[in-house]
Amino acid sequence: MEEKKTHRDRPWLMRTYSGHSSARASNELYRTNLGRGQTGLSVAFDLPTQTGYDSDHPLARGEVGKVGVPIDHIGDMEALFHQIPLEQMNTSMTINATAPWLLALYIAVAEQQGVDPKSLQGTTQNDVLKEYLSRGTYIFPPGPSVRLTTDLITYTVQHIPKWNPTNICSYHLQEAGATPTQELAYALSSASAILDAVRASGQIPADRFQDVVGRISFFVNAGIRFVEETCKMRAFCALWDELTRSRYGVQDSKKRRFRYGVQVNSLGLTESQPENNVQRIVLEMLAVTLSKNARARAIQLPAWNEALGLPRPWDQQWALRMQQVLALETDLLEYGDLLDGSPVIQTKVDELVAGARKEIAEIEVRGGMVACIESGYVKRELVQSHTRRLRAIETGELSIVGVNCFRESAQSPLTAGDESGILTVDATVEQSQVSALLAFRAERSQQRVDNALIALRGAAESGLNIMPPSIDCARAGVTTGEWSDQLRQVFGEYRAPTGVDISKAAAPEASEIASLRARVQRTGEELGRPLRLLIGKPGLDGHSNGAEQIAVKGRDAGFEIVYEGIRLTPAQIARAAQEEGAHLIGLSILSGSHLELVEAIHHELDRIGAADVPLVIGGIIPQADAEKLKSKGLKAVFTPKDVDMNVIMDQMVTIIREANGLQPAA
Repeated sequence: MEEKKTHRDRPWLMRTYSGHSSARASNELYRTNLGRGQTGLSVAFDLPTQTGYDSDHPLARGEVGKVGVPIDHIGDMEALFHQIPLEQMNTSMTINATAPWLLALYIAVAEQQGVDPKSLQGTTQNDVLKEYLSRGTYIFPPGPSVRLTTDLITYTVQHIPKWNPTNICSYHLQEAGATPTQELAYALSSASAILDAVRASGQIPADRFQDVVGRISFFVNAGIRFVEETCKMRAFCALWDELTRSRYGVQDSKKRRFRYGVQVNSLGLTESQPENNVQRIVLEMLAVTLSKNARARAIQLPAWNEALGLPRPWDQQWALRMQQVLALETDLLEYGDLLDGSPVIQTKVDELVAGARKEIAEIEVRGGMVACIESGYVKRELVQSHTRRLRAIETGELSIVGVNCFRESAQSPLTAGDESGILTVDATVEQSQVSALLAFRAERSQQRVDNALIALRGAAESGLNIMPPSIDCARAGVTTGEWSDQLRQVFGEYRAPTGVDISKAAAPEASEIASLRARVQRTGEELGRPLRLLIGKPGLDGHSNGAEQIAVKGRDAGFEIVYEGIRLTPAQIARAAQEEGAHLIGLSILSGSHLELVEAIHHELDRIGAADVPLVIGGIIPQADAEKLKSKGLKAVFTPKDVDMNVIMDQMVTIIREANGLQPAA
């Protein structure tokens, strides 16, 4: 008797988040990954592209091709998708402030391939609200940013019906310190803010508004507490169903479905004993796959070595194989929801739902998500949550294997060898990209570009949908920087609240650092004034979590803190150090541009006669680069393995003492 085959659900969409160096190199990587079984693309753009600068802009120096692929114009987008049939591809683009522009380029390239835009499938992250809270790649004030998000959503619903026009992104909220309850509340409040704006814009008829709701998707984080994270996903499903029914009147249950993709937690990946990251990634993947009724639609896993630097193609293959083994070799997809009926699961889900409802109500009372971003309320809450997490690691209350417990280890063969287990971007990439950009500008029709930019500005000023003129700009050969500059002139630029109250009194647990505070005070008395620490975020890297936490710890240790937020030029940092009388400059750089930016800051300090101010740096910095930085005068290099900020602060005091001719051991 023939055995009856068991029904298996279709696997989720499998992606790896990738892009680096150049469009040509990234295209080769994409086609390699697709050949190895990847079923969708997830494009990482470099920071100049994300923040609306061409590769030859002064702020782009050192950033080109480092954390993603540079896209300056339609030629780059063509090269990125060379020999990849867009009508067959599901493409996710992690892009926010410049999302309308990158989608416009994608549409224009599809047209060149002979593809009807109506057939395009994929996602633009396009959740700029969380950029003010976490990644920092915003450009414009919140109001105009919401308008651009609204324009993209309404355009795609009408013209690209299979596209997910926004990925409300709680992933980076967790990275910025959000608890599961906060992640639920802030993400759903952001979704409400965007949907309310779409409805208020009048661009979508009332009888089609449920189509907008049905295209909203989410991008979620999954941490190591995988039972709690599984419950969080079930809570997301319940709350979204409730919200879309009660607030927006959506009757079709399919359009109320919580659709989400996921990348598991990168914050929890460790530089120390990085081989432990493999099991962390697998366990976190279970959080978003175990519960069938709350299962992710798409998954991209980080590579084991992302706390060290840029993963190699082989590392990305390993991450892809983790997904394939779970989906194809195990029996997970043969069963219904494994967690239905569990009283333990339901109790935790109910707890998360109740907590999220309470926080959502608080946000509503304060005027909604946009108002809470502008006031700094949400950012302050995230900074405080993140502080509590880091204090728990410092005290050992929260165990991180290989970091604050079980630190003994043999040398890992994974990080042996000249490359140290990571991919390095060729130093010539930036100049090659700039040269190609200059050649592209020289060959295009300037009259056509000028006409397209005039139409773009007109739409921005009049309130017309920004997408049609943006697509015309793409066809005409407008560059990323030119598109953004037109909108900067209309909307202006913005600097978000830091969430760090540097005037606040020392934290309650500060008694644990009494000896450190005494040393800071004593050193200040010897120098004749309180110690002042300037924290600088140079370049375009907006990941400010580390800088914020150093600011909080420095304040609690007794330093006077100067911290003005992200995206400062080397000249601004040097001038601030001089004007504020900083005893030490602490730089935070996670984008891989540390060599270039430190050189530029040294140059600026020399130029204004402040070369005696010592510099330290924190970030994802390979050991070889750390040695280069020290040889050029940096006093210390801190990386993710340095989790005890009391030790970091103490070392900073020693550096200040030595720089001022005092005995180190006061």
